[in-house]
Amino acid sequence: MTARKGRTAEQKPEPSTPVSRKIKTTRLQKGLSLDRIANETGFSVRYLKDVEEGLATPPVGALLQIAKALQIDSGSLLKEQTPSYKARVKAYTKRTESYAYETLTPDAESKHLKAFHVTVEPGQAHKGVGYQHEGEEFEYVLKGKVQVLVGEHVNTLKAGESVHFNSGVKHQLLNAGRETAELIVVIYSP
Repeated sequence: MTARKGRTAEQKPEPSTPVSRKIKTTRLQKGLSLDRIANETGFSVRYLKDVEEGLATPPVGALLQIAKALQIDSGSLLKEQTPSYKARVKAYTKRTESYAYETLTPDAESKHLKAFHVTVEPGQAHKGVGYQHEGEEFEYVLKGKVQVLVGEHVNTLKAGESVHFNSGVKHQLLNAGRETAELIVVIYSP
């Protein structure tokens, strides 16, 4: 195995999150190469390695694509081992610095529809570039004010409002208000 520039094989970190460990363990158990997962998801091998090493935290859309490529329930990647929802939100928010999500459809391995409760801190956006995944997405705002960028179109939504769009178009979510925003996000993947 070739070590990354500046690291020896002995210095390579172990996966540091339950999600990264689950992804790597599942891929290895199924005998799937990073190249195959890259071809199935469209992500680079470098990004997938960073996810497996816990150096990159994939957003919901990326987790859905990785789970599909691994042929597992995406909800299993989102489950935390902590006993309460508030502890899961706190732990996950700490890792992403801006948002938390909880699956509302656990054990939906062979299902096309996934639902999530998403919390985005004030003035924050999902980190990185916009997301893009096959299917459709529906977002309903429970609390706060958000902007959902779909391509170049900006949808500004407040509590009680929703948007439904083709998730194959690059999109991004950000909290445009002064309070924590909460949403229900439903994703359909063919």
